[in-house]
Amino acid sequence: QVQLVESGGGSVQAGGSLRLSCQASRWTFSSNCVGWFRQAPGKEREGVALINRDSGSTAYADSVKGRFTISQDNAKVTVYLQMNSLNPEDTAMYYCAARRICTWYSNDYNYWGQGTQVIVSS
Repeated sequence: QVQLVESGGGSVQAGGSLRLSCQASRWTFSSNCVGWFRQAPGKEREGVALINRDSGSTAYADSVKGRFTISQDNAKVTVYLQMNSLNPEDTAMYYCAARRICTWYSNDYNYWGQGTQVIVSS
Protein backbone atom coordinates (compact mmCIF):
# COMPACT_ATOMS: atom_id res chain seq x y z
CA GLN A 1 0.00 0.00 0.00
CA VAL A 2 1.00 3.59 -0.65
CA GLN A 3 0.24 6.34 1.86
CA LEU A 4 -0.05 9.86 0.45
CA VAL A 5 0.20 13.11 2.39
CA GLU A 6 -0.71 16.54 1.02
CA SER A 7 0.47 19.86 2.38
CA GLY A 8 0.61 23.50 1.40
CA GLY A 9 -3.03 24.48 1.65
CA GLY A 10 -4.14 27.69 3.24
CA SER A 11 -6.14 30.88 2.82
CA VAL A 12 -5.31 33.48 0.20
CA GLN A 13 -6.99 36.41 -1.48
CA ALA A 14 -8.17 36.25 -5.06
CA GLY A 15 -5.26 36.56 -7.43
CA GLY A 16 -2.86 34.94 -5.01
CA SER A 17 -0.85 31.75 -5.31
CA LEU A 18 -0.31 28.53 -3.41
CA ARG A 19 1.86 25.49 -3.99
CA LEU A 20 0.59 22.14 -2.84
CA SER A 21 2.86 19.16 -2.22
CA CYS A 22 2.18 15.45 -2.33
CA GLN A 23 4.52 12.95 -0.75
CA ALA A 24 4.21 9.19 -0.69
CA SER A 25 5.47 6.68 1.80
CA ARG A 26 6.89 4.87 -1.20
CA TRP A 27 6.56 5.41 -4.91
CA THR A 28 6.02 2.12 -6.69
CA PHE A 29 4.89 0.78 -10.04
CA SER A 30 1.34 1.05 -8.73
CA SER A 31 1.63 4.83 -8.35
CA ASN A 32 3.17 5.90 -11.64
CA CYS A 33 0.33 8.34 -12.16
CA VAL A 34 -0.40 11.10 -9.67
CA GLY A 35 -3.47 13.25 -9.91
CA TRP A 36 -4.75 16.27 -8.06
CA PHE A 37 -8.48 16.33 -7.41
CA ARG A 38 -10.62 18.84 -5.58
CA GLN A 39 -14.03 18.89 -4.01
CA ALA A 40 -15.98 21.87 -2.73
CA PRO A 41 -19.03 21.57 -0.47
CA GLY A 42 -22.06 20.72 -2.55
CA LYS A 43 -20.00 20.01 -5.66
CA GLU A 44 -18.71 16.81 -7.19
CA ARG A 45 -15.09 15.82 -6.98
CA GLU A 46 -13.25 16.91 -10.09
CA GLY A 47 -9.86 16.22 -11.55
CA VAL A 48 -7.48 19.16 -11.67
CA ALA A 49 -4.18 17.92 -13.06
CA LEU A 50 -2.39 14.66 -13.80
CA ILE A 51 1.24 13.69 -14.16
CA ASN A 52 2.85 10.51 -15.36
CA ARG A 53 5.89 10.23 -13.14
CA ASP A 54 7.75 8.01 -15.58
CA SER A 55 7.31 10.08 -18.72
CA GLY A 56 6.72 13.46 -17.10
CA SER A 57 3.69 14.06 -19.28
CA THR A 58 0.94 16.20 -17.78
CA ALA A 59 -2.71 16.97 -18.34
CA TYR A 60 -4.96 19.71 -17.01
CA ALA A 61 -8.62 20.42 -16.60
CA ASP A 62 -9.76 23.25 -18.84
CA SER A 63 -10.77 25.27 -15.79
CA VAL A 64 -7.20 25.48 -14.50
CA LYS A 65 -5.10 25.30 -17.65
CA GLY A 66 -2.74 28.24 -17.81
CA ARG A 67 -3.06 28.90 -14.09
CA PHE A 68 -2.02 25.63 -12.45
CA THR A 69 1.11 23.58 -13.04
CA ILE A 70 1.71 20.02 -11.88
CA SER A 71 5.31 18.90 -11.57
CA GLN A 72 7.69 16.67 -9.67
CA ASP A 73 11.18 17.17 -8.34
CA ASN A 74 14.21 15.65 -10.06
CA ALA A 75 14.32 12.76 -7.62
CA LYS A 76 10.62 12.10 -8.23
CA VAL A 77 10.00 12.23 -4.50
CA THR A 78 7.45 15.02 -4.35
CA VAL A 79 4.65 16.00 -6.70
CA TYR A 80 3.60 19.64 -6.69
CA LEU A 81 0.63 21.65 -7.78
CA GLN A 82 1.51 25.30 -8.33
CA MET A 83 -1.68 27.33 -8.31
CA ASN A 84 -1.57 30.90 -9.60
CA SER A 85 -4.25 33.50 -10.20
CA LEU A 86 -6.52 31.83 -7.70
CA ASN A 87 -10.15 32.80 -7.56
CA PRO A 88 -12.95 31.94 -5.12
CA GLU A 89 -14.11 29.16 -7.46
CA ASP A 90 -10.88 27.34 -6.61
CA THR A 91 -11.89 27.05 -2.96
CA ALA A 92 -12.04 23.33 -2.17
CA MET A 93 -10.41 20.44 -0.42
CA TYR A 94 -7.55 19.31 -2.63
CA TYR A 95 -6.55 15.67 -2.72
CA CYS A 96 -3.54 13.88 -4.10
CA ALA A 97 -4.26 10.48 -5.60
CA ALA A 98 -2.23 7.80 -7.34
CA ARG A 99 -2.71 4.79 -9.52
CA ARG A 100 -0.77 2.85 -12.12
CA ILE A 101 -2.13 4.51 -15.27
CA CYS A 102 -3.49 8.04 -15.57
CA THR A 103 -7.20 8.64 -15.91
CA TRP A 104 -9.55 11.50 -15.15
CA TYR A 105 -11.99 9.17 -13.43
CA SER A 106 -11.41 9.64 -9.70
CA ASN A 107 -13.03 6.33 -8.75
CA ASP A 108 -10.20 4.50 -10.50
CA TYR A 109 -7.56 5.82 -8.11
CA ASN A 110 -6.66 3.41 -5.34
CA TYR A 111 -4.36 5.62 -3.24
CA TRP A 112 -5.55 8.88 -1.68
CA GLY A 113 -4.22 11.45 0.72
CA GLN A 114 -6.20 13.06 3.51
CA GLY A 115 -6.61 16.34 1.65
CA THR A 116 -5.47 19.90 2.21
CA GLN A 117 -7.86 22.84 2.37
CA VAL A 118 -7.59 25.76 -0.02
CA ILE A 119 -9.68 28.86 0.66
CA VAL A 120 -9.68 31.80 -1.73
CA SER A 121 -11.45 34.93 -0.57
CA SER A 122 -12.61 37.82 -2.69
